[in-house]
Amino acid sequence: MSTGTIIGIVIAVVVLLVVIAVLAMMRRRRTHLREQFGAEYDRTVREHPRREAERELAQREKRHAKLDIKELSPTLRDRYSQHWALVQEQFVDRPSPSVEEADRLVTALMAERGYPTEDYDQQVADLSVGHAQTLEHYREAHEIKERNASTQVSTEELRAAMVHYRALFDDLLGPAEHRTNQR
Repeated sequence: MSTGTIIGIVIAVVVLLVVIAVLAMMRRRRTHLREQFGAEYDRTVREHPRREAERELAQREKRHAKLDIKELSPTLRDRYSQHWALVQEQFVDRPSPSVEEADRLVTALMAERGYPTEDYDQQVADLSVGHAQTLEHYREAHEIKERNASTQVSTEELRAAMVHYRALFDDLLGPAEHRTNQR
């Protein structure tokens, strides 16, 4: 075998190893993003080409890492839980205003935890990193609230919005074992 042939084989093997390494890294990244974002990964990939979607999700992770997200103290947890209980109690007599108040309370809780709250789309992107499992609840609740602002929706839809807001609220509030005021 000539030196040129050996060099050619070595180069081909090195290129093949590099390709395998790059494919393995892409697969690990994809697996990580799927585990991190769950259904949000699938939703984003449906809306954008896979590479663009994965780049977007990775950027969300980087942005989220820079946020100062904090746990709530037991006192704040109790205060928010009590406020939620009041909003829920008022739903029977005032369903539409209660949904508006639930939205404000969830937004206040996000801010208290350290999430920026100026823009709904950015809220969704930021929440997708740490709260992907309840993000669709937030989308559903927000959509019902927005529709209700322009056209009256049914009480059943408003009730669904409250249930959806509650799912995100509980997720943002933190693990149940940290709550002293059980509902």
